[in-house]
Amino acid sequence: MYIQFGEFLNQLRKKSLPQNIIGSVNQDIEELNATSFTADDFRKLIKQKQAKIIKLLEKELKIVPKNYYRNIWLALGMSAFGLPIGVAFGVSIGNMGLLGVGLPIGMAIGTLVGSRIDKKAFEEGRQLNIEIK
Repeated sequence: MYIQFGEFLNQLRKKSLPQNIIGSVNQDIEELNATSFTADDFRKLIKQKQAKIIKLLEKELKIVPKNYYRNIWLALGMSAFGLPIGVAFGVSIGNMGLLGVGLPIGMAIGTLVGSRIDKKAFEEGRQLNIEIK
């Protein structure tokens, strides 16, 4: 996690960011450096700070890591498309046990939509060359 966060910061250094974003990122890094957490607690804090920085970059500048939108749309596809498709399929056949059939369909739809948005972000130069895991 620590190595990934370091690589993430290296990718940010390659982008020209506004001063307010740089200040916010530096404040988060200072909080990480000042903490006395160890092992698991420190890993959780790094993950929280990394997620906060990614949200800020996405909201303010539309800069995202690789596969960011794919991962978000995968879950959205399952819940927004997959469940209604599964319910419709189950009701039409008369067996609600088939509700789960829609989930992989929604997952595929979400992955497709998210991948297209990721591709657009890459083409516009708004994508960092790192995948957050």
